[in-house]
Amino acid sequence: MLTYFKRRRRRRISIRRAAVAIGPIGLSAAVRLWRYGRSDTNFEIQPKFVAHPLLIRANTSDYNVFRQVFIEEEYAGVAGLPGVSLIVDAGANVGYSSIYFLSKYPDCQIVAIEPDPSNFAVLQRNLAPYADRVTLLQAGVWSHRTGLALQPAAYRDGREWSKQVRECEPAEAAEMEAIDVPTILGDSKSERISLLKMDIEGAEAVVFRSHVDWLDKVDAMAIELHDDSEFGNASEAFDAAVKGRGFQISRSGELTICLRAGSTLRDAVPSG
Repeated sequence: MLTYFKRRRRRRISIRRAAVAIGPIGLSAAVRLWRYGRSDTNFEIQPKFVAHPLLIRANTSDYNVFRQVFIEEEYAGVAGLPGVSLIVDAGANVGYSSIYFLSKYPDCQIVAIEPDPSNFAVLQRNLAPYADRVTLLQAGVWSHRTGLALQPAAYRDGREWSKQVRECEPAEAAEMEAIDVPTILGDSKSERISLLKMDIEGAEAVVFRSHVDWLDKVDAMAIELHDDSEFGNASEAFDAAVKGRGFQISRSGELTICLRAGSTLRDAVPSG
């Protein structure tokens, strides 16, 4: 009997979540998320303001990331910036944040960077319809060019959204190359980064600890700071790096939002 009531309670919670999702992603997508979101089946879903369906892998953190990006709209605080041309998505995971920005900023170009090969394969699939607007890099963002390897030890819950990289030892073969922000900007042929989104599981402490003059060429940032990783306290490194560089800093959920002093957000691009 207890199991029966537990099932009913879980079903009610699931239905409530689907109802909450209708506004941000639309009825059809909400129903599909409710039907398949906790199943053992990979499925595709298309939020109402997104041009193409996205893949969600079963039994992974994809479901959680999708909810954060499209239902909770954690990046809404940077969805109404003026004159956005280049967005760098550092820690792109499977591409949901990139697709959110591509949909909100129909004239932008995106550089999406993800080190984990399994995540990167889904990133490629999800962003394939936007091929003329995206550059995909399987790499780790770092403070300088070097060889990197995936960190075998689990960070936090150890799931797909928590993958870390580490710098290789001198005699160790690299699994991938690190890329720094000046190189990303130079390769893009752009003069500035309109928006830097960064969620790289603690490695931002390395990125912001040295060689940060590139910050003067960034107009806005949405950063998730991790202070509990082996890389050290990211908030301290970040605060020191941005001090005196003309940013207005605020917090939105887990994100630190940085806008150029005096800039204002326009109304977000309509969601359809």
